[in-house]
Amino acid sequence: MCHLFIFVLFFTDRFCRRHRLRTGENVPSIPRDLLLMSEMVLPRFILCIIQYLRDGYIEPDTSAERDLQKVLQQLEPQITFLEELTKMGGAMRTVLTKILTNQQTYKELSMGKEDNLYAKKNYDKYLSALKNSDLVSVEEKNQSAAADIAVGAEGGAGAMVLLGTEDQDGGQSVGQRKRVKLSSSTKDPYIIDSLKHKCFLEELLFWTIKFEFPQKMVTFLLNMLPDQDYKITFTKTFVQHYAFIMKTLMKSHESDTMSNRIVHISVQLFSNEELARHMTEECQLLDIMVTVLLYMMESCLIKSELQDEENNRHVVVNCSEALLKNNTYWPLVSDFINILSHQSVAKKFLEDHSLLMLWMSFVSFFQGMNLNKRELNEHVEFESQTYYAAFAAELEACAQPLWGLLTHCKVKETQEYTKTVVRYCLETLQIWFDAIGFIDEPAPNQVTFHLPLHRYYAMFLSRAVKCQGLDLDSLLPDQEMLMKIMVHPLQIQACLSEIHSNMWVRNGLQIKGQAMTYVQSHFCNSMIDPDIYLLQVCASRLDPDYFISSVFERFKVVDLLTMASQHQNAVLDSEQERPMLEGALTFLVILTSLRIHLGMTDDEILRSEMVSQLCMNDRTHSALLDLIPENPNPKSGIVPGSCSFEDVLSAVADFKAPVFEPGGSMQQGMYTPKAEVWEKEFDTIMVVLRTVYRRDVQSAMDRYSAFLKQYGIHTGNPWPPYKERTPLHPCYKGLIRLLHCKTLHIVIFTLLYKIWMDHQNMSEHVLCMVLYLIELGLDNQVQDNKEDEVQSPCIEEHCHDSWFPGTNLLSNLHHVINFVRVRVPETAPEVKRETPPSTSAEASSYGQNLREAQVFSLVAERRRKFQEIINRSNTEAAQVVRPKSSSTRWVSPGTPPQLVTEILEIRESMLSLLVKLHQKMSSKQNSLSASWLEDPDTSHHAHGDGITAIERILTKAAARSCQIKRNIQDICGKVCPPVPPKKNSPSDKKAMDKEERRQRARERQQKLLAEFASRQKSFMETAMDVESPETEAAMDLGSSEVMESEVLYDCVICGQSGPSTEDRPTGLVVLLQASSVLGHRRKSKQPKQLPTSDEEHIYLADTCGVAHDVRLTLMQQFFKDSSCLQSVSIGWDGGVYVQTCGHTLHIDCHKSYMESLRNDQVLQGFSVDKGEFTCPLCRQFANSVLPCRPGRGTDSSGWHTPTNKATCILVKEVEDLQEKLGLFPTESNLSKEMELVIKDIKNATQKKYMDYGKNPGSPDNDFLFMYSVARTNLELELVHRGGNLCSGGASAAAKRSCLNQLFHVLAMHMRLYSIDSAYNPWTKLTSLVCFCSGFDEERPEVPMLFRDVPSLLIIFVLTMPQPLRKEHFTCVIKMLYNLQFTQALAALSTKLSSEERQAWVKSGALKKNAPNPEKSFEALLNHVITELSKDKSVYKVNSEETSVLSSSVWSPQSIEFSLQQFCLPFLRLSCLLQHHLYGDNLTGCTEEEEFSSLAVCLGLLSSAPQPPSAVHSASCLEWPFSAFDLVTQWCNEVTGRAERLLLVQEPQWAAPRLLQLPDNYNIIFQYYHRKACTVCKKVPKDPALCLVCGSFVCLKGVCCKQQGTCECVLHSQHCGAATGIFLLINASVIIIIRGHRFCLWGSVYLDAHGEEDRDLRRGKPLFLCEERYRVLEQQWVSHTFDHINKRWGPHYNGL
Repeated sequence: MCHLFIFVLFFTDRFCRRHRLRTGENVPSIPRDLLLMSEMVLPRFILCIIQYLRDGYIEPDTSAERDLQKVLQQLEPQITFLEELTKMGGAMRTVLTKILTNQQTYKELSMGKEDNLYAKKNYDKYLSALKNSDLVSVEEKNQSAAADIAVGAEGGAGAMVLLGTEDQDGGQSVGQRKRVKLSSSTKDPYIIDSLKHKCFLEELLFWTIKFEFPQKMVTFLLNMLPDQDYKITFTKTFVQHYAFIMKTLMKSHESDTMSNRIVHISVQLFSNEELARHMTEECQLLDIMVTVLLYMMESCLIKSELQDEENNRHVVVNCSEALLKNNTYWPLVSDFINILSHQSVAKKFLEDHSLLMLWMSFVSFFQGMNLNKRELNEHVEFESQTYYAAFAAELEACAQPLWGLLTHCKVKETQEYTKTVVRYCLETLQIWFDAIGFIDEPAPNQVTFHLPLHRYYAMFLSRAVKCQGLDLDSLLPDQEMLMKIMVHPLQIQACLSEIHSNMWVRNGLQIKGQAMTYVQSHFCNSMIDPDIYLLQVCASRLDPDYFISSVFERFKVVDLLTMASQHQNAVLDSEQERPMLEGALTFLVILTSLRIHLGMTDDEILRSEMVSQLCMNDRTHSALLDLIPENPNPKSGIVPGSCSFEDVLSAVADFKAPVFEPGGSMQQGMYTPKAEVWEKEFDTIMVVLRTVYRRDVQSAMDRYSAFLKQYGIHTGNPWPPYKERTPLHPCYKGLIRLLHCKTLHIVIFTLLYKIWMDHQNMSEHVLCMVLYLIELGLDNQVQDNKEDEVQSPCIEEHCHDSWFPGTNLLSNLHHVINFVRVRVPETAPEVKRETPPSTSAEASSYGQNLREAQVFSLVAERRRKFQEIINRSNTEAAQVVRPKSSSTRWVSPGTPPQLVTEILEIRESMLSLLVKLHQKMSSKQNSLSASWLEDPDTSHHAHGDGITAIERILTKAAARSCQIKRNIQDICGKVCPPVPPKKNSPSDKKAMDKEERRQRARERQQKLLAEFASRQKSFMETAMDVESPETEAAMDLGSSEVMESEVLYDCVICGQSGPSTEDRPTGLVVLLQASSVLGHRRKSKQPKQLPTSDEEHIYLADTCGVAHDVRLTLMQQFFKDSSCLQSVSIGWDGGVYVQTCGHTLHIDCHKSYMESLRNDQVLQGFSVDKGEFTCPLCRQFANSVLPCRPGRGTDSSGWHTPTNKATCILVKEVEDLQEKLGLFPTESNLSKEMELVIKDIKNATQKKYMDYGKNPGSPDNDFLFMYSVARTNLELELVHRGGNLCSGGASAAAKRSCLNQLFHVLAMHMRLYSIDSAYNPWTKLTSLVCFCSGFDEERPEVPMLFRDVPSLLIIFVLTMPQPLRKEHFTCVIKMLYNLQFTQALAALSTKLSSEERQAWVKSGALKKNAPNPEKSFEALLNHVITELSKDKSVYKVNSEETSVLSSSVWSPQSIEFSLQQFCLPFLRLSCLLQHHLYGDNLTGCTEEEEFSSLAVCLGLLSSAPQPPSAVHSASCLEWPFSAFDLVTQWCNEVTGRAERLLLVQEPQWAAPRLLQLPDNYNIIFQYYHRKACTVCKKVPKDPALCLVCGSFVCLKGVCCKQQGTCECVLHSQHCGAATGIFLLINASVIIIIRGHRFCLWGSVYLDAHGEEDRDLRRGKPLFLCEERYRVLEQQWVSHTFDHINKRWGPHYNGL
């Protein structure tokens, strides 16, 4: 009754609807008596646990991990008991809560009584442990008092300055780790004070932390959480111990495990918003968390070396510390992110200014960390991998909290929060600039990718404008500060280009890793995107000329931007100039065209991200999810106010279903861009921004090009398409001024001129970006503001004003530049060698040119603008000249002053240069006619190459200005080839010839490619062609096309061609493998279902292998063993299958090849010691060489001529041939190799599959195995052909057939065994033998009616002298057909009911008297029934069988059909054998015509009857003498001595199939992942299923090991003769075991998007992919696992 009451209480507690901090008043109270015992006992019990924990504590210096583990192991039963109590329900949890939180009880019990020395000693240990848990010792507290005063004086902004650095040993030392003193601010004194415990719960948590969160304790503490009082007290206690948790975590050796357990607890506490708010208000949770994080990072701070290395006062985290490398900070940061997700808590945080400043100081620890210094001389010795830790730290500790805060700043009501954060960001940035000693120029050859303060500022700015409607200018600092803010993000962009230009190559691969991580999908939206946005903001507010000059100076390409053909660059090597210039221009295009933060909606951003990823490559759904940046997070379903991920995906992409490629790789379900996306939305700028690998940009362009060709839009190599941009948000309109500034126009003009003149280091990419910038300028016009033109008083010269009249691109396009003054080396072709002008007229014109000539100096312009801005912002300090730290940086010291000033005559405008470039690119004199613009068709301008781009620009310019239109028409009318500078004739000739040379090179390349393609094609046709219908001599030696001359073979190793000889034999490259595929055939065409419940089972009794085993065992009970072993075939299970790639090699070449493989140290996927190798030509896996028989091809005249001999003569000839003794072959290389290959064949399978006789290893066994190998290969070829020969011709399998060579090798071996003529089946088959019924032998021979006819055929063919004449072969077929037909009649008669038998005996009696009764099945059936009826046991049936049999009625048609079906397997096999021996073609036919077609082919019928379906199986019979006498003899052998079941044969088997799997993977998973193994009765850790037979096995299970071999390997040997196909239940993948190797095949279960979910990591519902499963089945049946799957490895019997 009591138990029931507690049970009810438990469940009412569990499902209480009023579950909140204070439960309702009307809860029924628990009877006091019921809980009295537990209230009395439990305090002592808990005390006992605490005493034990105290006793187990050892001083930190001496404690070892095993000691802690020992204490915990001994305590396990007690904690388990507590755990059990928590499961008893709410009542018991209430009692426990009272005890754990009762301060009085704790006070009375915890100190121990006076007389209890043990308790006192333990209490002292406890006090010692408490003392050691202090975060700051007393001495340190006194020392830090001074720092506190400093903090108080400076206020919030001073929180960063208190980073006074001091060595741990007291002395100053640069570069060593510094100890940073942080204020223990008055807000939370007890964070740092010693812990004081007032109840059991507090001390219990203390020891839990001390012992590093043992799992049992964590479970107990968490199980108590349903009790609300406990939850509040426990959360308070947890917060109180937060600093102690941090300290323990930092000391822990198992920080990963501890981290997980901390988060298991904290996520339960801090995910509840009400509780988190309560803790924030009452326990100062936010202050504790931020302070604890600051303290944690304090332990690994070092002095920053950024900028001014000597005087730098900034400190950063040391990324090589274990704290950062092991992500030890992760649980604490995770908790902080968790509580910031609650709006009420985040608001508290954003309202608390001192807390914000404290957080900013925390973020500043990461500002400038992991500084990279460019190695200029030697390669760095040790490549540090600290960048992983740095990127992870910024993402987790800075960016994630940032995104958490941003989610609460989405509406206008939160404007104040944003303003506050922005203000503190700027303050902290100013402190940082001062601390690193930054003025205006960044230190050279330094870069840090970590600027979290900049990114905080950028993201809050973006959010303020986008969501909160704030004015951008109100949040921006003055111009000077903006210039400072711009420098470091710009430095990163320039360094990205430097890294890709191999300028940082001496720093090792890790610097490339940093560049890639910076743009990678998980980081880009927290790193490169905010950086670009911040630069866009700076560009929109700073002077555009200053900004453009800064960009080119930072990218180090200033010296390159000259009109001269030669220049000197002091900082870049020649090969680095082009990629750096391309980088600078690409950056400017990205800067001016990217709209992620400048006006795009979340929907548009998501669509743009998705399109860029899909354009690079087709993507799987999961890869796409992973590649789309997370914040704002589209993966969580609906993005606020926008479409879902799936909607956007279906709008931009088409799904490509998963396919299996011929190479063996399985394609997953992919998404590919729609055609309209390529046409309208492909954006190379976004692709460049998002590519981690540069090759992805090329991949996107290749795919774009393929699309244009496919749709006939453009056939050449296209340029990146120009894409219209989203309109700019009004706040950022200033960005357009970049496109309309004189500096950019001068750069564009200069580059157009240089490209036209073919100056060095110009490229197509440079032109592409220049044109892109022009087009962006045309599309984004600046509204004319006259006040902008009024400049403040200028200093000295305005060197750029004379180039162009204004800043508008449209007006500057047609402005002609006449002369330009350049500085060139003396050796340059521009330098004039003439004497100065002699006449005054010349002198005056020369002087005028000198005055008119334009000068261009980016550096000077930037200095001027910088000074202007400084003076404008500091009017009171106008005279202050700032130090120019880098004024001499661009001149390398010691360079001789070789530069001279020259004046170039240009007389071009940007428009004229564009028209001339169009002419140059199209290789036509007048590519644009004067009337070209009259009828502009702009539709074709969207996609194309550079010519199209120029046309598009000219069309746009003409449409926007009538003057430009007139100018273009004038230029088009009088365009002429480029005028070279004087003294420049050699380079001019060079330029003229360049295009011609390019054209010739292209033609040569095309020719070479065409030649290569034709060679490849011919190689494929001769060596590798599988599908072509022509028969190849080397692969089908018996083909009728190979006549008189000897067959020639090509050796793929030495390349020689010649015949195979006795001394130097040639062999076929073959793979021998054991196979049980035939044995797994069943009667039914439907595959067996995989059992998915305990009621379902699979019975193997109906398989072909089992049926044949039973038949042989039954025979061996009644008949002589040697006779039994010649009456059946084995090899259904464990037979050896031989396949070839068709390539041949000399056997001596093969031996030397194997020797070279043995000496090769490269790791191979095969075992050379086991004879394994890959074909030297096609690399197909192989393990033996099959010798080719020397001599001529099959001679048609001698062996193929149709014979007119009588049957009886042929029968006698065959008998004579059989009696010829087998001649031992002469000892030769060929015979040795044949013996070796026989040995290989025997070694290919296990011994148990060879020994079926009672005397293992006897010649009879050997004989049986040999002819069964031939049978196995014939049967398997039949299976590969689809189970019949209706298709005819040489199928792909037959093309690779090596059966002809195999038969010769087997025949050579089998001729060594002579069959005693007394026991020769041929005599019983063709003549009457005196039947002796005496029992002189213990057992009789197997009766003819019980013998397997195809086996007899193979025995006859292989034991007769080779080559066998076709007339004799046909004779053997005819005689065996008689026996097969009689067996069919006997088997049929057993299926008839007794009444039907009597009826057929009567009708047969009439046919016996009709003419030609020997060819009438009725007459023969009559005779068989009559003869067999002499033995009563033959037709004796069980009563239950009778009802089944009598249900079918046998008509003459059904009997005819049954007889044909019984004989068909024999005819198919015979026909296939004839095809391989004599090269006869197999004619195609329908299934109804198959019997007559095969009968004609084998010579059983002279011609096919019309219609073919009217053929009678009995008409094919040809008896050597009286049919009835022969049948009587065969029937008499049976009667009185045998098992009736042996008469009932079933020669027809359906194709082998794998098990039928359920559609939904969950059905398999739910049933099998907890199913116990049948062997060890345990639930396996890695359960696996055999897909052939359904057995459930342990993968890698030690429990089921037998003699060192694990269960999967054992099962593969037993079930598949060393081939196993296993489905791994917990991974959803299939592994293949083949011999001593294994490989991961892939998965046949895919999710809704056609993707695998290996190891079930994504947890998606999985469904059966029928196509993949069919491919798996086809590879199993065709034995091609070795060839198609490439990644094999040894399993060492461990699977």
